[in-house]
Amino acid sequence: MKLVIQIPCLNEEEALPHALAALPHQVRGFDEVEVIVIDDGSSDATADVALAHGVHEVVRFPNHQGLARAFAAGLDRALQRGADVIVNTDADNQYDARDIEALAQPILRGEADMVIGDRNPSRLEHFSFTKRVLQGLGSWAVRQLSGTSIPDATSGFRAVSRAAALKMNVLSDFTYTLETIIQAGKKQIAVTHVPVRTRPTERPSRLFSGASHYIRRSVATLLRMYAFYEPFKFFFLGGGILIAISTAIGARFLWYYFTEGGAGHIQSLILGGALLMIGAVTWLFGVLADLIGRNRQLSEEILMRMRRLELHVGAGSGTHRPPRRGDEAAPRRAADRRPR
Repeated sequence: MKLVIQIPCLNEEEALPHALAALPHQVRGFDEVEVIVIDDGSSDATADVALAHGVHEVVRFPNHQGLARAFAAGLDRALQRGADVIVNTDADNQYDARDIEALAQPILRGEADMVIGDRNPSRLEHFSFTKRVLQGLGSWAVRQLSGTSIPDATSGFRAVSRAAALKMNVLSDFTYTLETIIQAGKKQIAVTHVPVRTRPTERPSRLFSGASHYIRRSVATLLRMYAFYEPFKFFFLGGGILIAISTAIGARFLWYYFTEGGAGHIQSLILGGALLMIGAVTWLFGVLADLIGRNRQLSEEILMRMRRLELHVGAGSGTHRPPRRGDEAAPRRAADRRPR
């Protein structure tokens, strides 16, 4: 059994050595433990620092592409390295690496394919009151959309089985935390959570510039994911609201028509008719989107089978495919960078 620990990084040359030093070299239930770093186009010496501290591989983007894409690239590379379980953690050392074993155990026991580290944000002293409220509301929204019971949806400290990683298709360019939980719920991936320990971070988040920016991007991600995985419900709800408003406007017009002759209220009739037509068209969009969604499910099934075939062929050859021109991420192996 192999455990691969992946760390997405962006300009983390100062914090990364502390995070790497805390990682375990052995974890109960695994024969091998490897560490890979995904350098998301850092402008500092993050990649060199990672290799100098003995990571097994650095996957480097030539330019900054975002945390979600870095996470997805890490999953792909970990699978290519033969990972049975993949643990994602942060480079700022906010998560206690001693809890990596606790994250992996539910997967080893066959109880889950994804395990989220629960920081219990409502009790974290280094979180402001506003941040605690926003974390709680965001996690509640994810639970409603995904049908899961994860109390800390924004936690990046998580473990994923090989089977779950093959099914994951991260589409967001902002953050993977919300989307992957929604995917787990919609794709029937068994997901659970375990309590984990954290420590305060000294630098501000590099994912967002402020609370308002995070709220906007998170809400947009949630709406997009809900429309993506539940298109019929999404468009049916939107069309239903428009039709309800048009019905209310039409009822108002009829009231004045029978009581006052309807003079001066023709605008209400026009508005109500327009909203009724838009609502009906929205319902039709929902039907079409639902059919497209069924085709997407077939495409994802084909993609998963292709991934399995690719990994099987790669494992049989005993070598990894060298990066080609135009690849999103070019891996740099530790052995290639060490002095001879």
